[in-house]
Parts: sequence; structure tokens; C-alpha cells
Amino acid sequence: MSDRLATSIAETVHAARAARGLTVTGLAERSGVSRAMIAKIERGGAQPTAVLLGRLSAALGMTLSELVARAEDNGGRLARRADQPTWTDPDTGYVRRAVSPAGSPMELVEVELPPGTQVSFAADTYAFIDQQIWLLDGRLRFREGNAEHELDTGDCLQLGPPAHCTFSNPTRKPCRYLVALTKRVT
Repeated sequence: MSDRLATSIAETVHAARAARGLTVTGLAERSGVSRAMIAKIERGGAQPTAVLLGRLSAALGMTLSELVARAEDNGGRLARRADQPTWTDPDTGYVRRAVSPAGSPMELVEVELPPGTQVSFAADTYAFIDQQIWLLDGRLRFREGNAEHELDTGDCLQLGPPAHCTFSNPTRKPCRYLVALTKRVT
């Protein structure tokens, strides 16, 4: 992740927390992320993983891609590929690219998952969104609660009710998938 994006993510997390009237302690309680880690992230002193950012964004009522897009907000309705923010998880090397323009009611996110890696997210990450996964290239094993789905190139899966999810690439080649998501209407 570039220093500029790391700084911008730090500022975005801080601004979103402040806009919701949350203290660091309040965000820690909502997200399950320690106060010390939140403070480090907001100072730009820690490079957060996908799991940590997923927990923080969910506690802030945002999607992970919305958080990254806000950090890279360039405004406008057209998101040129060169301007689409990418973020790499420091733990797994998974690359997430926010395809949609910032602020769009529907978000498209392209993910490249390296061979032999997996990323897990808690159910509360999905508490307020509906999403579909469309496998663009490779093979993806997706565990949604107790259900396991094997996706091949071209397959599209609509996710069910919020559940603990694990994205895993069981092959020796990277897999790429597109996640389409919208905020759930309550």
C-alpha cells in the first residue's frame, strides 16, 4: 500500500469514527479491534489487514470497499482504471480494487486471491449488505457459514443471510473474482 493510501485510510477511519460520535473505545467495543490497534491505524502507524479493516468498516456501517473508496475519493461518476484504488492485504497478498466510482449505491470490487491463500470475514461484516460473487478467472472455494461452494470461471453466487465467510484459493494459480454489493434496505 502506498504511503499516501495508508495516510488516507488512517484519516478516513478517524473521520468516519468522529462523524458517528464514537470514541476509540466505542469503536473498539463495536468492532472487536483493540483500542491500541485502532489508535495505531488512525495515526498511520499500522498497516491494517483485510480482516481488521472489514471489522472496522462494518462497525462504522460501511463496506470495506466504501472505506477504501472514500480514502481515495476522486469524485465524479467515472472511475478510470488508473484511478481505481487498490489495496493489498499485508498478511495474504490479496489485492482488492474498488471498481465503482466513490459514493455509488452499488459497489463493484475486483479481488485477486493468490494461490493457496484464504481470507475470512466475520458475519457482522455482511450485516447490512447484499452481495454476489462472480468468478472471473481460476477456482474459488467459498465457505459461507456451514455451506461450502466451489466456483469455477464464470460461476456467480448470491450470498445468503450474513454468516462467517472464508474465501480460499486451493490452486497454484491466482484467482480473480468480482464482488457486486449493495446496502441492504431495512
